[in-house]
Amino acid sequence: MPEFPQFGLTGQTALVTGAARGLGRAIALALANAGADVALGLRDLKSGTSPANEIEAMGRWALPLQMDVTRLHEITGALEAAEAQFGRVDILVNNAGGGFTNLAINVPESEFDATLTLNLKSTFFASQVAAKIMMRHGGGKIINMSSQAAYSALPTESVYCASKAAISQLTKCLAVEWGQHNITVNAVAPTFISTPGTDEALADPAFRADVIERIAALHRIGEPVEVAGAVVFLASPAASLITGQTIVIDGGWTAR
Repeated sequence: MPEFPQFGLTGQTALVTGAARGLGRAIALALANAGADVALGLRDLKSGTSPANEIEAMGRWALPLQMDVTRLHEITGALEAAEAQFGRVDILVNNAGGGFTNLAINVPESEFDATLTLNLKSTFFASQVAAKIMMRHGGGKIINMSSQAAYSALPTESVYCASKAAISQLTKCLAVEWGQHNITVNAVAPTFISTPGTDEALADPAFRADVIERIAALHRIGEPVEVAGAVVFLASPAASLITGQTIVIDGGWTAR
């Protein structure tokens, strides 16, 4: 073991889902900045929207991949393509996700199924495929995207909350099963972060003020880099004894 904690990722290869914008983009750039080459899982590869040029400007390799995580064959294809290109996949970040805003009494089956598919099913099967690759190469790190919604009841987001709570529990289960293969599995659980996905909601002055008030300790909206920092830490050798955990990045919301 080294004398001091090591936070660099030089020589590592990562795949980030939902990497085109928001948290996924910030995480992909942060991993590259730490030294990793990065495969970029994109819902629509043809859109041309990805941080590939910025990653390459850092002197790292970037590999944009078609990866709509609601399609299992695209999950498998993207991870296998990353392994073929880089020879291994050391880090998987299951970032892609989303949901609907609706009172529980009004949620249709289609919204329920779509939310569970996007958030939970995709995380499970991407982790499964990645774990098989990692087992062939001596281990790896899987980092899942949970949410403070896993720990707080948010009105109109019951299905989203349930899916994110399930991710935190799934993280524990996979960590226990795969630890023997030198694979750690952890999650991060952010509060409201300033991204294109939250801009519309946070543009409502009353909603924004309520969110800031609930972020009890710091009273401000988080930035993507503040989530990316935790992901880089969990992906690094410094976090080698951490597994099965969810780091809540909520500015104190759930501490109330």
